[in-house]
Amino acid sequence: MSAEEAEDKHAALVHSKKHIELVKGISSKKFDSRRNSIAMKFNSIYFNKGSTEAAYLAAGSVIEVAERVAEGDLDSAFAVVRPPGHHAEVDQPMGFCLFNNVAIATNFILNERADLGIKKILIVDWDVHHGNGTQKMFYKDPRVLFFSVHRHEYGSFYPAGDDGSYIMVGEGPGAGYNINVPWQNGRCGDADYLAVWEHVLIPVAKEFNPDLIFVSAGFDAAINDPLGGCRVTPDGYAVMLKQLMEFANGKIVMALEGGYNLDSLANSALSCVQVLLNEGPVIICSEAYPFESSWRVIQTVREIFSAFWPSLAEKLPENLTRRKTPQIQILSSDSEDEHESALQVVSEDLEKVLQPLSSLTLKDDVHKIMVPPSWRDELSRIDIWYAAYGSNMSKDRFLCYVQGGQAEGMRIPYAGSADKSPPKDILWMTFPHRLFFGRDFSATWGPGGVAFLHPESNIQEKSYLCLYRITLEQFNDVCLQENAMDIDTSSPLFDLTSLQSIESKKQVSVETGIKRWYDNVVYLGKEKDVPILTMTCSLSDVDGYKSGKLPIYAPCKGYADTLVRGLVQGGKLSEEEAVSYIQEATIKPL
Repeated sequence: MSAEEAEDKHAALVHSKKHIELVKGISSKKFDSRRNSIAMKFNSIYFNKGSTEAAYLAAGSVIEVAERVAEGDLDSAFAVVRPPGHHAEVDQPMGFCLFNNVAIATNFILNERADLGIKKILIVDWDVHHGNGTQKMFYKDPRVLFFSVHRHEYGSFYPAGDDGSYIMVGEGPGAGYNINVPWQNGRCGDADYLAVWEHVLIPVAKEFNPDLIFVSAGFDAAINDPLGGCRVTPDGYAVMLKQLMEFANGKIVMALEGGYNLDSLANSALSCVQVLLNEGPVIICSEAYPFESSWRVIQTVREIFSAFWPSLAEKLPENLTRRKTPQIQILSSDSEDEHESALQVVSEDLEKVLQPLSSLTLKDDVHKIMVPPSWRDELSRIDIWYAAYGSNMSKDRFLCYVQGGQAEGMRIPYAGSADKSPPKDILWMTFPHRLFFGRDFSATWGPGGVAFLHPESNIQEKSYLCLYRITLEQFNDVCLQENAMDIDTSSPLFDLTSLQSIESKKQVSVETGIKRWYDNVVYLGKEKDVPILTMTCSLSDVDGYKSGKLPIYAPCKGYADTLVRGLVQGGKLSEEEAVSYIQEATIKPL
């Protein structure tokens, strides 16, 4: 179908007049010299001479196909459009999105075409990034059930912050109609997504009983996508879509969102179109099972939303959720397609996850490869001192990283280390390093800065550090959790080679695959012939804090109180002295 431009009145259903004027005028000649500087004022936005036309065509296309599906002229539709839309907010573009295409079309159907009898709409956003803009536009609207599954990593993954957390349930009459499933790590694949479909989305969709479904169809969670870092195959997307077709008499409108590997995007989109056209069987390997962290998120979401949706009240059986990260992988033996040749996490338990998906055709041509967790065995025999200078100075807070749990003032719980043994010893020392507070928000503590230690020593500075004697295996798990990553990984961040070289190098940057806040391990010497290690920001980040590129920010009260509590419990300072120590680190120029 040919695209048609949206009208201003359609965009005005969700966007402010100022925002519409910006998008409408940005491609005109009068903005030629200022277009780039204007774009820089926004978060991940690019403008050019075609932006206005593209934005109006994208929004208009989604409106048009939505109207024709709602009328019954089309069974379903896929709007293959750019720019995407789900990050665009009421008064600003964001994340490559200019107009919020799905939100505009949803409002159009509900408010401008009430005669069509569409009273309830389900929006499923499976883009790897949280649909922050769409969420805000329907946060108080019980006619729209917004469901987003995305990488979140405790608020550190784009678009960052708390918006994508499961605590964002909706407000007023919309309470319970905003469901976020925030993955705590990357690498999530078919099994993780199908588990959340089976145990969250499908039960709620049955209760909600939508009249129409929009899919914000980003394909950046697809395998080999360079930004998403997840592993959903085209067959995985096909199964997710196939299950949604059981609702709303199959009235589904897909709108393209993200996707940054053209092959992954093309294969995934093709697979979905074939489902919409009922062409051929849905094929997927049924032997994979979710990460432990994925089960944890699913269980938390079910617990929170059971107050709104009775179908989520029943506790999931332990034999379904007890397994940790799998040690078996499968590889397709004869396929040349990227999604079939990619390694997929598997388990003999997945039939319990996918059993209700009776329409699936299962692949037989798989080879199982054992991958033993040898690094854990090796590193569990080696002791180090982990030197804590922030909230981990408080023992109850640090034990959240080892034994799991949630200490006073924390907004989220932690899983703990694979080895939950308590520290073998605890002692306090001072070091000639500068303590300071950076960033303006953390998922654990909310608004406010968090502690960093300047990686380089300075004899004019003095910081108090609490040393915990733990194993190198536990140190890796602490490092993973500090950097908002899942502890179940096939290789350590900091291995024996790193340990052997750090004494001379003094600092080693751990390989996390993406820039993290605490990915710089610093060597502080030895105590009782055991190396002392801490983790902090990189020197380049320090330069960023000095220049203002990264924010220097005072800690929130709950975080500061935890630091004071740790210092007082350790017997190093009185409460008054501890408060003064934290205040000085906060206000002293870096």
